[in-house]
Amino acid sequence: MKKAELFKKENGKIRCLACAHKCLISEGKVGICGVRQNKKGILYSLVYGRVAAENVDPIEKKPLYRFLQGSKTYSIGTVGCNMRCDWCQNADISQASKKGIIFGEKRTPKQIVDNAIKNNCKSIAYTYNEPIIFIEYIRDIAKLAKKKGLKNILVTNGFWSKESFDFLKDYIDAVNIDLKTFNNESYQKFCGARLKPVLDTIKRIHKKGIHLEITTLIIPGINDSAKELVQIIKFISKIDRDIPWHISRFFPMYKMLDKKITPIDTLERAYKIGKKHLNHVYVGNV
Repeated sequence: MKKAELFKKENGKIRCLACAHKCLISEGKVGICGVRQNKKGILYSLVYGRVAAENVDPIEKKPLYRFLQGSKTYSIGTVGCNMRCDWCQNADISQASKKGIIFGEKRTPKQIVDNAIKNNCKSIAYTYNEPIIFIEYIRDIAKLAKKKGLKNILVTNGFWSKESFDFLKDYIDAVNIDLKTFNNESYQKFCGARLKPVLDTIKRIHKKGIHLEITTLIIPGINDSAKELVQIIKFISKIDRDIPWHISRFFPMYKMLDKKITPIDTLERAYKIGKKHLNHVYVGNV
């Protein structure tokens, strides 16, 4: 547990600024993510230095296909998330904190950087759960990593605040954002979030010149209509045709075990539409 930095006091409570929820947290309570707690008028991160998942991965697994190709990245994550996606593939860690469960191996920022170097990684990836909820830990690691010549990568849902973007923008080299749907009602129903903050984050990252790739998990009956696929593709292409778009195949997971696997022809259709507007489209998880 460590004092957080992104918060302000408001009407006797704490306003967390780490993500777009901007939770107003009463004494002793936590925000939606379950890992940022108000203790006597100070916001604390319950997962600072607590690594719940830690692996050496190919960078393409993030997925990043046009950044440090062929290299290894040192991947870390904690428990907790600011969303509650019904199809989450890492729900065992992302949703644990919402049941009051906090766990993870103790790792200092220096230990993370040393481990990355020891394993011949060229970067550190903050991934597995939503990294923005452990934003202070990220920045402390990223500062050390940059001094050692390592790049910093976020694999994120993009549901950030402007404050969180400003807090990290000078330390992050690449980002993969999961653009889940192009429908605000779907974001609210299935993820407990909103579309606009995600779109805002995408625009900010591109404008800053940080390397950006976007992933969409295509789920039958939720975001696989031609209309919605075109909306996603045109949004990306309007920003930059060179932004890579990763189309990922859905498999039954978490609260969606009754859903069907995404048909290959749906992925092929999305790929064909995408290639009309984007220069780099990739099909994954097949």
